[in-house]
Amino acid sequence: MPLWKLGPLLAEHGLAMEIMGDIDRQTVSGAISTGTHGSGLRFGGLATQVRGLRLVLADGSVADCSADERPELFRAARVGIGALGVLTEVTLQCVPRFALHARDTAMPVDETLGRLDELVEGNDHFEFFWFPHSTTTLTRRFHRLPGDAPLQPIGELSRRLDETVSNLGFEALCRLGTKVPSLVPPIARLAARAMSTREWTDLSAKVFASPREVRFHEGEFAIPRENAVEALREIERWIRTHDERVSFPLEVRFAAADDIWLSTAQGRESCYIAFHQYHRMPYRRYFQACEDILGSYGGRPHWGKMHSLGAEDLRPRYPHFDDFVDLRDALDPTGLFANPYLDRVLGPAPEATPVGDDSAARPA
Repeated sequence: MPLWKLGPLLAEHGLAMEIMGDIDRQTVSGAISTGTHGSGLRFGGLATQVRGLRLVLADGSVADCSADERPELFRAARVGIGALGVLTEVTLQCVPRFALHARDTAMPVDETLGRLDELVEGNDHFEFFWFPHSTTTLTRRFHRLPGDAPLQPIGELSRRLDETVSNLGFEALCRLGTKVPSLVPPIARLAARAMSTREWTDLSAKVFASPREVRFHEGEFAIPRENAVEALREIERWIRTHDERVSFPLEVRFAAADDIWLSTAQGRESCYIAFHQYHRMPYRRYFQACEDILGSYGGRPHWGKMHSLGAEDLRPRYPHFDDFVDLRDALDPTGLFANPYLDRVLGPAPEATPVGDDSAARPA
């Protein structure tokens, strides 16, 4: 089931997910397995809402796990990146249906960064977007309200106009910037000025997620919350001194610490910094710079987004990395669930057939 179907279904039963990310196109199993998260210092990622899992393991057996039943498997499989088995059932801890009062406000970058602790701690959910070539951020603040609170949703006409400007209009500007790269900085400043101040109230599932129609490449790293301002300043400084043309904003979010072995927020309050580039523009140099800068703060890459790190890079960033790999090796020693990505980030399974070795397929 995709998240965009789950939200309305829960609402019909007077329920909601405690928190959601800003995109709802993923399936439930995919979202929790890759560490999908929203923003809010008092809330963990989606996987922290899981209370039970059922997996089909590599040997064909079915395993149930929870905090009380096979707890080691539960600590690993909530963010299992597809390496431990096939998730067939997920038990989620829901909460009573609630509304969100949302407020989008444009603020100078210096003010946002200078007041960051106040903004993060003073709102139920806080995030912001920053076009690197501009001096303006779009801040988003959500406050939780009871499920029976009066709703003031965005009007249909306003919503369609906003989506047209945000998607078709932005797509046209990005295409122009691709053809004339020197226009990217002024286009970014124009997009930053166009970010409007508005307020609305709606059910949580309709506020957390937003449509994203313009294609882009994306990477995201989680760093300790206390390093957020310094890291953002360093990224902005690199873009400026290397004359990099970046058409998409940085997206900055926050989450509580958790105890899930491969969660990007394991053991620490985290700031998530996502970097994007329009899909028709060069991105590798910029992404490598962001990866290097955020890696210097112990950054952990989002499992469902772009990065170039391998097992040896990731091992020191996760206290339970070897625990996870040991469990993977025990459950799937031949690498039934392996693929090139998992081989890179975890290392190959101990009894896996090496790539290029087809001896297992040849008759004796």
